[in-house]
Amino acid sequence: MKNYIINPMTAAILALSLLLAGAAVGQEHGGDIVYSKPLKSVTFSHKVHVEDKGLICDMCHARTFEMKALSAQENGDFKMQALYDGKYCGACHNGTMAFASNSRCATCHTGVKGYKTQPGEQAAASAH
Repeated sequence: MKNYIINPMTAAILALSLLLAGAAVGQEHGGDIVYSKPLKSVTFSHKVHVEDKGLICDMCHARTFEMKALSAQENGDFKMQALYDGKYCGACHNGTMAFASNSRCATCHTGVKGYKTQPGEQAAASAH
């Protein structure tokens, strides 16, 4: 049996190709994220943003959010005022790119009743 050595560029191209092929076959996003701080049950749907709206991961994860789910809620400024000031979700939800973060509250704030209907702790803990 012959051994082959693959250079790093070839390995990177192969890995990217496999990743893109996987994206075409199944779900390749983080699912629903249910924030629990500072308020319980604010839902973020990757499906809506990625599949329905056609956004790509880097639009948020390159600068606005870390890849680790729920890490933003650990920041002291993760409050509505920060969104109004253009941080976090407010970077896009500014009334121009997407509905303003000070409108359509129930779209994201599902409330405790909605929290109980979500996959709950499993969704909140899911990483992407």
